[in-house]
Amino acid sequence: MVDPGEKISATLKREFSEQALDSLQKSRAEKRELEEQVHKLFSQEHLGICKGYVDDPRNTDNVWMETEAVNYQGETGEIMDNQPLEAGDDAGKVKWVDISDRLKLCASHSQSFICLVAEKQDGRWSKDTEADCRGS
Repeated sequence: MVDPGEKISATLKREFSEQALDSLQKSRAEKRELEEQVHKLFSQEHLGICKGYVDDPRNTDNVWMETEAVNYQGETGEIMDNQPLEAGDDAGKVKWVDISDRLKLCASHSQSFICLVAEKQDGRWSKDTEADCRGS
């Protein structure tokens, strides 16, 4: 979640570091090294996927979820090669996975975000879900 007054770019780095790299448990030296790797990763060209309201079971008439989904494509993997993923903060598990229509994600994320990433990056997606991706 975005902290009050925080820019989205800072949130992306912070959340990835805390949730997927367990940065809150690292020493100062480890955190500095981690910050360099994360900065390199998030300094790459990226693809905006969606911004705004998202369908979510937590939405109500008075409160709703909005998000900004961004895709950073690590073609070679070299930036994060030596940095293992570790579930941190309130994350249960973390791992790299291939995009697939079989991914089970929160709310409508697999149908909306992941489908659009596959489509925009010339990836594969099943025909049944492809129609949902375009809203048809």
